[in-house]
Amino acid sequence: MLKYYYLLLTAVLLSATAVAQETIEVKNKLTNDVNEVFQVRADDHAIKRGLYQAFYKKKTIVATGIYESNRRVGIWKFYNQFGQSMQVYDFNKKQLLGEAAEDTTSSLHYYVDKELDSTTRATKPVKIGGRYYGYLPYLNLFTLPKDLREFDNNIFEGVVELLISPLGRLAEYKVHLTARNFERVIKMNVHLPDPDDTVFIPATLNGEPIASRVVIRCYVTPAGHLDFN
Repeated sequence: MLKYYYLLLTAVLLSATAVAQETIEVKNKLTNDVNEVFQVRADDHAIKRGLYQAFYKKKTIVATGIYESNRRVGIWKFYNQFGQSMQVYDFNKKQLLGEAAEDTTSSLHYYVDKELDSTTRATKPVKIGGRYYGYLPYLNLFTLPKDLREFDNNIFEGVVELLISPLGRLAEYKVHLTARNFERVIKMNVHLPDPDDTVFIPATLNGEPIASRVVIRCYVTPAGHLDFN
């Protein structure tokens, strides 16, 4: 009889564990052009687990990887809107495995408050997530202020300015909004919904991590957010 109760208890515990580990699929619009598909725990929809994918215009994959207990784990791959590989990153080892070369057509520019010369060995900051997918949260979190929505969005230009600490963390996040005879600087909250979105590989100067700024030139979308020029 004791054995029977033991087996029954084991079956109940296994059943409870299976229910807790069940997942459901969630589809979410990350931006006007990018949709994400991921799994969440059936008993807690705030916790992502399992396969994550993001698609540009529902066709071109721009990010893929695995979540465990709401954290990115293992090797993630990131692409741009044309399907070109931008970055491969190992979240377990916190190691950059590959990064696409950047050319002069890039919307991103990098600055340090140091004088650079021919003897300086400098590296730019690297956004985990690549130069397309990695910066989408900063562009999409901005919304055109209410007092400016009566105007045509096409008259505005946007510049996102990010200050990255020597530890590789987002320290400041501002949007410069300009139009003819108009300029406004909007200070944004640096506490993004997903903490992984605030992580960078910091810039270095002669092998030492330093503070840097990333500047992204953008346009204002019809929905009042920002997108790459």
